[in-house]
Amino acid sequence: MQTENFRVVGHPLIRARVTVLRDRETGTKHFREALHEVAVLLAAEATRDLEVVPRHVVTPLAPCDGVRLARPIIIVPILRAGLGMAEAMLKVLPEARVGHIGMARDERTFEPRSYYFKSPAGLPDADVFLVDPMLATGHSAADATEALHQAGARRLTLVCILASRPGVAHFSTRHPGIPILAAELDDTLNEQAYIVPGLGDAGDRYFGTH
Repeated sequence: MQTENFRVVGHPLIRARVTVLRDRETGTKHFREALHEVAVLLAAEATRDLEVVPRHVVTPLAPCDGVRLARPIIIVPILRAGLGMAEAMLKVLPEARVGHIGMARDERTFEPRSYYFKSPAGLPDADVFLVDPMLATGHSAADATEALHQAGARRLTLVCILASRPGVAHFSTRHPGIPILAAELDDTLNEQAYIVPGLGDAGDRYFGTH
């Protein structure tokens, strides 16, 4: 499922780490480590086309022309599962600022409820990365994107580890111009709106609360 705004990163290292995440025998420690590793690799891919501007420096041997990023970076995890991805991405984007969006799922309707929004100033002038391990129904990510747009975000990318076909379809219908980057794509959701085969509840497995 490759669309104009959706792309799966088919890197062998990512596929191997996602397999670790899927395995029900993977404990909390190794789950965290694998999630961090996938997030770092996705961060490198998500920032591949960031705009740069020239920068002149002097090395210990001679002058040299290089570049710097044209705009600041803001990472916005959807609480709580997105926190692990944001933490890992900061290792390769230490200059990034971090916002937070809290979305709670109604266990009867599976619809998201927003309970928290906090973002750094300067959203209109930044490259913004909304991160959440799972794009299941797509409702939480779509609502979070709407909140960021209302706060002024103009350049936004959704980064997730697992996406479902229904989730991609829903998100793309509501936000057709927003790029989605995923490690892998699964076909379906079960009756509880979990991705199948998926990896279970990413937040519970990451924080050891399952």
